[in-house]
Amino acid sequence: MYSNEILRNLKPIWVKRVSLTMAKGSILKDDLIEQLVQFYDQLQISVETGDPEWFNPLLQTWSKTLTQSDLEGDQNSLTRIIKELILITQSICLENLNTEDTINILNSILPIFASVFEKAADFETNAKIAYYKNELVNINSSIMKVNRSKSGFITVAAHELKTPLTIIEGYSAMLADNIQKGAEYATFPPLVEGIQKGTHRLKSLIDDMIDVSLIENDLLELNYQPFWLIRIIETAIFEVKNTLDDRNLFLEVLEFDGYRDINYGDPERILQVFRNIISNAIKYTPDGGKIVINGRKLPGFIDTIISDTGIGIDIEDQGIIFEKFSPIGDVALHSSGKSKFKGGGPGLGLHIAKGIVEKHGGTIWADSSGYNEQNCPGTIIHVLLPILNEAKITKRKQ
Repeated sequence: MYSNEILRNLKPIWVKRVSLTMAKGSILKDDLIEQLVQFYDQLQISVETGDPEWFNPLLQTWSKTLTQSDLEGDQNSLTRIIKELILITQSICLENLNTEDTINILNSILPIFASVFEKAADFETNAKIAYYKNELVNINSSIMKVNRSKSGFITVAAHELKTPLTIIEGYSAMLADNIQKGAEYATFPPLVEGIQKGTHRLKSLIDDMIDVSLIENDLLELNYQPFWLIRIIETAIFEVKNTLDDRNLFLEVLEFDGYRDINYGDPERILQVFRNIISNAIKYTPDGGKIVINGRKLPGFIDTIISDTGIGIDIEDQGIIFEKFSPIGDVALHSSGKSKFKGGGPGLGLHIAKGIVEKHGGTIWADSSGYNEQNCPGTIIHVLLPILNEAKITKRKQ
């Protein structure tokens, strides 16, 4: 019998045997039968033409399906599969053919298999090289991110930490001087108040840094309790009422579905989220501008939308505003008041908000048509929180 006739007769046996043998622990899990049939067809064509290059497209496809564990492992998965196919093919020939036909068919296919084995090794090696190159790029990116964080911390130390310390130092020196000179008691309270303000600002910054550390190390714990979104937002607005009045900013809350419903989460942390976002909107909205809080109820979630008539965000900056130490604008402005227009800050507020929202199982994102201080295109922040009940909370804790 001719080689191709023998191969055609052996095909059903080969496909069945190989599929049973390789069904587990193989990169050929998806469409296994189809891939094996394709492999066998390529074998027949290669034997007929004497050209093993017919296997190249299939081998390349298989090399692209290698998993991370395959690529990181010491053993070569693809060449191991080819080796198994060779052994199974030999076994089938010995079981189903006479000696002469077995010798003839093995003489035809073994050179093909040898070439396929070598090509598979090349494809797998190239896949591993590409994988490790990509890993190296990711590692370099992580190193750059760490360096940016270090640089950001130095910036914070130079501008944000220095400011309250300077205030505390200055008022303390004035207070000590007044005490030494026997000044009237009436001069003391303003100086003490100045020290208290500097201390509060310093404590706020340290608290933010602690929160960042908790988020970065996945140590942030939530105290799940019932809460009402309307009360959270009303509290956040009450805290900034004086700033809104001073800056002549109008803040409007529109009624939306789910706004008054009971939900479950950590009320203090959720308040922190909206406090940071509203403060950010105030910071980048010119005096006389407007901030609107609206929302919508989605299946399983409630989306709170905070929009402003501020200066907006460049398209390229929208991907980094939620990273730590990523303030947009001139660092020199950081020493000014945090609630003043473009007052700056350490660049931690939105990063913390993102960490808290994601810890709740939600997400947060920004949308803006661009940055323009003249036209003020504004910014929209979406805070998507899951709608939970007591049963879901119990399941999460388990």
